[in-house]
Amino acid sequence: MARQFTRKKLEPVLVATDQRLTGRAVLGATIGNIVEFYDFGTYSFFAIQIGQAFFPASDPFASLMLSLATFGAGFVTRPIGAIVLGSYSDRAGRRPAMTASFAMMSAAILVLAVTPSYETIGIAAPLLVIFARLVQGFALGGEVGPTTAYLMEAAPAERRGLAVSFQPASQQIAATAGALVGEILSLTLTSEALSAYGWRIALFLGAAAVPFGLWLRSALPETLHRSDAPAPGVQPARRQPAARRIMGLGFVILASCTIITYVTGYMTTYALNTLQVSAPLAFAATLISNTVGIAAALLGGWLADRAGRRHIMIWPQIAALLMTYPVFFWISESRSALALLGGLGALTLIGTIPYSAFYVSMAEGLPKNIRGGAFATIYAFAIAIFGGTAQPIVTWLIHLTGSALAPAWYMLVASAAGLCAMLMIPETVPLKIRNAALR
Repeated sequence: MARQFTRKKLEPVLVATDQRLTGRAVLGATIGNIVEFYDFGTYSFFAIQIGQAFFPASDPFASLMLSLATFGAGFVTRPIGAIVLGSYSDRAGRRPAMTASFAMMSAAILVLAVTPSYETIGIAAPLLVIFARLVQGFALGGEVGPTTAYLMEAAPAERRGLAVSFQPASQQIAATAGALVGEILSLTLTSEALSAYGWRIALFLGAAAVPFGLWLRSALPETLHRSDAPAPGVQPARRQPAARRIMGLGFVILASCTIITYVTGYMTTYALNTLQVSAPLAFAATLISNTVGIAAALLGGWLADRAGRRHIMIWPQIAALLMTYPVFFWISESRSALALLGGLGALTLIGTIPYSAFYVSMAEGLPKNIRGGAFATIYAFAIAIFGGTAQPIVTWLIHLTGSALAPAWYMLVASAAGLCAMLMIPETVPLKIRNAALR
């Protein structure tokens, strides 16, 4: 990469003439998302087993709810981490903020992996787990904003959509890896072994990527001090949308995305607990869904670079809204492998595309001096309010109504709210790309 050095610090900085975003830079920027979302996903996949290890109760429902509540505790500190680390990224740079976030989340993963069970150390076990989740939440709160800002600033203007799409794609990669590990463990271990130590193996595998991630991030060039000169032949948009409007609409869209993501991530527990299918099929459903989600996230970014941000947000969102109830009805009625794998995979394919376009739209709409902090804060509040409560709410709705369609109801409300906000969000694609799309 072309580099320059700041006067204050001997630190590599991307310059405006650089038109390449290397695979190493993408991986270095998104490795924190991959490790953190892998761990978050692993906790969700093994919520039943973790609940039995740290929150024993005579009622299995109470044990599961305590486990999911601890999962939600990781969202409480996200806004704090977003404000602290996000604003730090706007002052000191994207790289130091991303490195600090990754170091904290790595330490928390190790604590979760090695904490003894309730039977071994008593009340100290759930307290340690809750503490680790709070640290993870703080770290991840300051992860997404600086990472998204970095990917957008490091990429050529005509490829920002694809570059930023690696942000949601990395989350799907992490979830896919977690589901794959869960599938392998469920096939090779007995249910007793899975409950006793299988979930710890999954966490240790995530911790193994920590040294590699720290090495990658330490070598990333900085983008905060990069000149904003446009790429050759690319004109800026005629009018920068108001930051407050972008932030308000962005919160609604992120809330929608969060609910859909975490309800989808709950499908392993849903398939096991509600549909009563086998463990291999339950993990396979999540594995297929997340694998499709990787391709859909990258496709959404690629399309946003060619057709504009708004079109790629709105039309797939409408299609996903219309598909949600029929897909869940098919799954709940047949409880077959075809319905669970095919229906959930198709819904994920269509439903993931709009959010890649949104990510780049929001990053482009925010001024550079507040981009990392504002994106992180909005994302963290949306996650804290709606992500931490999504799975407990769905579990409670299923328990209250006895209906396997409860997840569809919640997803329909979220999708409709997201669509309304997408209809009002302004186009942010550079003018040359917009004109090319109209030809």
